[in-house]
Amino acid sequence: MPIQRRQFLRSTAAAITLVPGLPAAAQAAKRRPIKIACKSGMITTGKTILEKFQIAKEAGFDGVEPGSPMTDKEVGEMQAAIQATGVVVPGLVSPKGGRQMGSSDETLRKEGVELFKESLRQSKALGGTTVLMYPGIVDEKQRYHEVYENLLRSTREVLPVAEETGIKIALENVWNNLFLSPLDAVHFVDTINSPYCGWFFDIGNIARYGWPEHWVRALGKRIFKLDIKDYSTKKHMEEGPRAGFDCQIGEGDIDFATVMKALDEVGYAGGWISAEVKGGDVARLKDVRERIERVLAS
Repeated sequence: MPIQRRQFLRSTAAAITLVPGLPAAAQAAKRRPIKIACKSGMITTGKTILEKFQIAKEAGFDGVEPGSPMTDKEVGEMQAAIQATGVVVPGLVSPKGGRQMGSSDETLRKEGVELFKESLRQSKALGGTTVLMYPGIVDEKQRYHEVYENLLRSTREVLPVAEETGIKIALENVWNNLFLSPLDAVHFVDTINSPYCGWFFDIGNIARYGWPEHWVRALGKRIFKLDIKDYSTKKHMEEGPRAGFDCQIGEGDIDFATVMKALDEVGYAGGWISAEVKGGDVARLKDVRERIERVLAS
């Protein structure tokens, strides 16, 4: 077989479509230029940080998003892993710091502020651009308006460090009984009134309360980054709210094509979407990444 023909056949075989029935050229043109990350906890194999980053690379992810704050040793190992693999850290997640920032216990609130400040500094050290905030907890002992006001005060206190480091504060809609309406979320961000405070929109988390495309259009350019998971309303009704997450991306009730259209309409420019689903080995992680690829091409 002539060399040119062999090369042509190889290149044709490599052009495997991610969306059944959609030609490769059309898919390449349609696929949104958004990078894909996974949460570090999804990588269940590999013992060291370097090994986990190597697994993420093999699975095809552009980035890994760790929890924070970390030890200095962990930060150093992560910097080395980034250098060795080319897999980046687009940002960090601050679960404990964010939750405590809404607390009515002043000691806990101040501790949360300091934890979040440290996360901002570590995100800068790792080349990130955001720190994801789990914004407070409302329960029978912590009233909605009090958590909201405490969170406002705390966010204003960490804002100078965000400005100093250039790292953005990105609140996420989590199941904390706060920000049950997109209008509350918009009001909070607009009250802070800073380019360093915005939203880390979780497409799947919101399906319990409403339609993600509605939230996208309300939040608009306040959206800094995206988390993705799917949600089954049927499982929610039959087995309880958290059972709704027991489905693969693309197999639940979220209309991702409509969500992507809404993101296009508001001009989403955050450049990242992060998987937050059950992880596993390389094969499992590849499947997750490929499912997100299909969403981005929808």
